[in-house]
Amino acid sequence: MAPNSSLALQINLSDQVMTVFRDGREWLCYRVSTALAGPSERDGSGGTPRGRHRVRACIGGGQPRGAVFRGRRPTGETWSPQLSERYPDRDWILTRILWLCGEVPGYNRLGNVDSMRRFIYIHGTPDTEPLGVPASHGCIRMGNDDILQLWEWVTPGTPVNILERL
Repeated sequence: MAPNSSLALQINLSDQVMTVFRDGREWLCYRVSTALAGPSERDGSGGTPRGRHRVRACIGGGQPRGAVFRGRRPTGETWSPQLSERYPDRDWILTRILWLCGEVPGYNRLGNVDSMRRFIYIHGTPDTEPLGVPASHGCIRMGNDDILQLWEWVTPGTPVNILERL
């Protein structure tokens, strides 16, 4: 599928908000949750990497809302409070995954700062998890209904800019 050249995503770490631009204009806004550790490009930091990225892959088409992913593959499970109780330490990656690839060599691409090798995603999270506050292990978490909506428009190649503040 060819990239939807009219879309661009911008994530504001200080406000915990994703803005979707269509044809250069603000179109939609979503509350997100980025890294509890704050911003960082370094492997092992647990931080959300800043700078220019692109969506490398869109994963999870055809899966139900709340589908659980491990290693970018559906487990066959659907998130529930009972499943969460059985696995209290899981970092839940749900519904859909937009896998990010950094665009700036030495900053968020290649070496020990490579967003793609760090498996930085935009993904769904349990409905019980707070949005609007940093809480992730580096990824950008979204509500499941929001990631399902966003999934309909985003294609591989969609630009994503992650800013510490506007």
